Amino acid sequence: MAIVIIELGQMSNKNPKSRLYVNEPLKAGAVLLIDGNQGHHLVNVMRIKMAEYVGLFNGSEGEWLGEITKVGKGKAMVTAREKIAEQINESDLWYLFAPIKKARVDYMMQKATELGVSVISPVMTARTNLDKLKIEKLKASAFEAAEQCGRMTVPQIDDIKSLDEVLKNWPNDRTIIFCDEAGDAVPMKEANVSGVKCAVLIGPEGGFNEEERQKIRDHKNTLPVTLGPRILRADTAAVTVISLWQSLFGDWS
Repeated sequence: MAIVIIELGQMSNKNPKSRLYVNEPLKAGAVLLIDGNQGHHLVNVMRIKMAEYVGLFNGSEGEWLGEITKVGKGKAMVTAREKIAEQINESDLWYLFAPIKKARVDYMMQKATELGVSVISPVMTARTNLDKLKIEKLKASAFEAAEQCGRMTVPQIDDIKSLDEVLKNWPNDRTIIFCDEAGDAVPMKEANVSGVKCAVLIGPEGGFNEEERQKIRDHKNTLPVTLGPRILRADTAAVTVISLWQSLFGDWS
């Protein structure tokens, strides 16, 4: 996993050189081993040195200042010193998408993470381009994007499921914002979802077939919305609808 430099000087005068997502508890004095791809990048690419600092977060205990206390071959020991920011969680928005070409899937993992979604769920449809996804690769992209953009959580990445399975097991208390271009779809700004749990659903290249589209529209939780007069690519539509939701109902509003 790549480590991305981000300025954190406003949080501490000890100038962390990067941020790291760690899957371990954080408290003062906790010692963490950074190895694997993270360790390689930290030691061999960033040339981290003893007594330098990194930011640490695990998705639940805020942001911590970590001091490099040992450097080895492709790995480093980091000691958590002090909390530099309290935990902030993102808005509860799910993103459901039909996988598209590999490079664009990676792009969407990054953008959905940067835009603050809480859950990312790939959905198999009749026109889905990919029938298998490397979930660990998707998680790595989300980790990297979270480190780079400054959020303190990493979105949950679900295993791929069929559209029928998703609709059958859909929670009763969450609205499906279905990006559809039918005449009765409402503009996003007119969607009455303030204070409502939501998920956005984006189809594959070529869209849902008619049978799928009807199943989605017949679901009791579905709210069809339009994103304007132009036909957008799947990845463009995703960035657009998530940005609109955040602006109107989420943590941008």
